[in-house]
Amino acid sequence: MNESSFIFFEVEMVSARRKLSQSKEKANGKYDLILRAAIKVFARGGFFNSKVADVAREAGVADGTVYLYFKNKDDILVSIFNNYMDEALAEGRARLQKIADPVEKLRRIVHAHLDGLGRDRDLAVVFQVELRSSTKFMEQFSATRVTEYLDLIRSAIEEGQREGVFRSGLNTKLLAKILFGALDEMATNWVLSRKRYSLASTADTVIDVFLNGIGQGKTNRINRVDKNKG
Repeated sequence: MNESSFIFFEVEMVSARRKLSQSKEKANGKYDLILRAAIKVFARGGFFNSKVADVAREAGVADGTVYLYFKNKDDILVSIFNNYMDEALAEGRARLQKIADPVEKLRRIVHAHLDGLGRDRDLAVVFQVELRSSTKFMEQFSATRVTEYLDLIRSAIEEGQREGVFRSGLNTKLLAKILFGALDEMATNWVLSRKRYSLASTADTVIDVFLNGIGQGKTNRINRVDKNKG
């Protein structure tokens, strides 16, 4: 291969890489466009009542284009969840790495959860209502990103236990589920409520009750009552 041929080959390779990159960006853009359209369609029309054709119409693409990226309607729904959770987990881990205080870590998790859903009502409807309507999703639920999310909460709690900030001896797996359950219920109530209020405004109360309980001081009243009953 002479010098001119080599230069031509290099130019062709650069051009090919650029075209491949542009093709991937275009594909990813269309994938995201379809997911965003699906969120809107599922939230406003309901998952069961919606068709792939409705999603395609909202996205401004042909029905066949949707099937290039997704197997069926259930696959779109599960992909909405996985896509959002992947981004949320990545951002969450990056932010928490910069925080040393375990209490602040839990506070950030609570605020991020409620802020994220509170800023996108359509997404919240899909997460809190429509996802639960999918048998496929519910069958896979325990194996999804929720496990990773619970581990994120659990890790912060265990860190606090090691530092003596949180009570030791408590089941951290159970505590993580309790906090997640509280966040999940606050989001569901917000979606279903006829009242209009800021979901994010409930974050401080949730974290306060989780960390401090509802008791007045260190009375240990519940244990005392139980002993009296016995």
